[in-house]
Amino acid sequence: MKLFNTLTRRKEEFVPLEEGKVRMYVCGPTVYNLIHIGNARPMIIFDTVRRYMEYKGYEVNYVSNFTDVDDKIIKKAIEEGVSAQEISERYIAECKKDMDGMNVKPATTNPQATQEIDGMINMIQTLVDKGYAYPAADGTVYFRVKKFKEYGKLSHKNLDDLQSGFRSLQVSGEDQKEDPLDFVLWKPKKEGEPSWPSPWCDGRPGWHIECSVMAKKYLGDEIDIHAGGEDLIFPHHENEIAQSECCNDKIFAKYWMHNAFLNIDNRKMSKSLGNFRTVREISEQYDLQVLRFFMLNAHYRSPLNFSADLMEAAKNALERITDAAANLKDRKAAAQTETATDAEKELLVQSQEFVKKFEEAMDDDFNTADALAAIFELVKFANTNVSEESSAEFAGALLDTMVKLCDVLGLKAEKKEEILDKEIEDLIAERQEARKAKNFARADEIRDELLAKGIILKDTREGVKWKRA
Repeated sequence: MKLFNTLTRRKEEFVPLEEGKVRMYVCGPTVYNLIHIGNARPMIIFDTVRRYMEYKGYEVNYVSNFTDVDDKIIKKAIEEGVSAQEISERYIAECKKDMDGMNVKPATTNPQATQEIDGMINMIQTLVDKGYAYPAADGTVYFRVKKFKEYGKLSHKNLDDLQSGFRSLQVSGEDQKEDPLDFVLWKPKKEGEPSWPSPWCDGRPGWHIECSVMAKKYLGDEIDIHAGGEDLIFPHHENEIAQSECCNDKIFAKYWMHNAFLNIDNRKMSKSLGNFRTVREISEQYDLQVLRFFMLNAHYRSPLNFSADLMEAAKNALERITDAAANLKDRKAAAQTETATDAEKELLVQSQEFVKKFEEAMDDDFNTADALAAIFELVKFANTNVSEESSAEFAGALLDTMVKLCDVLGLKAEKKEEILDKEIEDLIAERQEARKAKNFARADEIRDELLAKGIILKDTREGVKWKRA
């Protein structure tokens, strides 16, 4: 299995630090609002990486944080006249709802910044004691960037060119820095903000320190994979490396993975452009399985463009898979024979070629687009070779393979049972009676009436099937 390592800028064979186990940290969202589809991409991508690792037999310790103390959270709390904790807890709950809708597996641990303050203070104190950090007169603690000789190794930036790239942090005492490149580890409290006591002042942590501390606590001083969006490479992940490696005297993460940006209608998503889309808004138009399929239908390191047309295409493509799975399920249930024939057994051997193609795609830096192509080849194979004469074993084996491969991608091949309104159920029953009575005019009339309600009927040998338009 090979993955592209941002640190070395090349694909590398994955070799875990501990045989059979993977320690993986993924930067999570800042919880001040509903998550947007830009947040959704790393959630879906790295959940899929985790699922494939587990499919390959690894035991994965998957840690993803919630940043629950931040300027945006405080601003939102002030606007609503509530505590920052109330804002963060509300949106953590909402985020988990959306993640469940996208079929993102719960992390092994979801640490929250506010619950790890003691660990942050301890790490900062260690950095101060070792000479990598210093407190200013007002209690702000800064990291000495130039003391860490490898600073810039992840972003491949030259130290002399870095200052303009830093994320702006509104901290009192900026003029007290020893060097303009130094970044904040701890900052003094402001009126009305949450704060914690520390050896330097009452205040709160800088943005970067939390992930270094949480990774160390829940995964150890060294981890296998650190992942997130490419916008985090600099300065966030660069600063994490500096803090962690100076504190622990060990390489922080062996492999760094980053997904590319997501645009909306070929433009960068932003509230000012009016193209800001939350996952919750998408869920009002589509099952979030469609969003997941859409995200996986491109390589994670390629920029992805979101549009209504592309989502419709994703919806239709996903239906091809679910329809094929439903057909296999029906054929298995209605089969006249149980055991596969010799010819069917030979076809099942052939079908393993699609599994091989799927695994080859995923082994090549998690190429989910090609993995999906292998699933569609399996769909075509099943549609071509399974008929009313097929055995239950043959149809069932192909269904099991389809479901298994889709599950690796977090896609549900089998359609969820939908409950129809009683009025619609009654119309379907009335249409069946009309057909039996050869009253085809009334049957067609009911079909059109149901279509107007968004229900598409399909008559099969197994009975009437339906789906929403």
